[in-house]
Amino acid sequence: MHIPFGIKDVLDILIVAFCLYQIYKLMKSSGTLTVFGGIVSVIVVWILVSQVLEMKLMGAILDKFISVGFIVIVILFQDDIRRFLVALGSNRGWKFFVKLFSHKENKPDEKYIIPIVQACMDMSRTKTGALIVIQKEMDLAAYIRTGEMLNAEINARLIENIFFKNSPLHDGAMIISGNSIRAAGCILPVAHDGHIPKEMGLRHRAGIGMSKVTDAIVIIVSEERGLISLAHNGKILKALSPEDLQHILLGEKEVTNFR
Repeated sequence: MHIPFGIKDVLDILIVAFCLYQIYKLMKSSGTLTVFGGIVSVIVVWILVSQVLEMKLMGAILDKFISVGFIVIVILFQDDIRRFLVALGSNRGWKFFVKLFSHKENKPDEKYIIPIVQACMDMSRTKTGALIVIQKEMDLAAYIRTGEMLNAEINARLIENIFFKNSPLHDGAMIISGNSIRAAGCILPVAHDGHIPKEMGLRHRAGIGMSKVTDAIVIIVSEERGLISLAHNGKILKALSPEDLQHILLGEKEVTNFR
């Protein structure tokens, strides 16, 4: 018997493969890759029992198990799922379509960018460690709540004072949203990837980790060498000049050539 196989079937397979790959990436980034293997194994057994072998009793039991298991997975990984969906919604491809129907330009204000660059330049010269998160499309309220609320105007001296070595907030991250410093001393997710160079400390790993789960731009100033780095989309650009940092924050230069 001839079974028709057309473009719709190819599209169906590609969509399923894409979804599985995205789930794999989500599990890998959250350190639960073994859970993903277990879920795939259960699904394969369920398909074999209910569809191939047509075992009605076992099929009915597994149907119930799959239904309940899906709810359990949503509860256990609700934060990771939320980040994944927000990241999907803020994907560049979707933004392109949004821009087609929107005439509003969302360009950074130079008068708020220059104090950030000035502070980074001064802290680089004095080798003062700093970790600054600049919010983009994704909401960072969950991370803002981990620190001390400030809601202060962006000011170079204030940024430098917060990251001064004797300041009680210097160890955490500063989060800037819109035109204000929302919070300082915030806790960020730390990346545990094996390919991250060993010379990069906790501050750099936190910056990379934050850039993996959000679309934020993270600026890191090294306490050891005074170098300015920038993390975005899970990658890091090292040894930036203040001029390059300003061009990137103003949107005049693409965040490319990552190492």
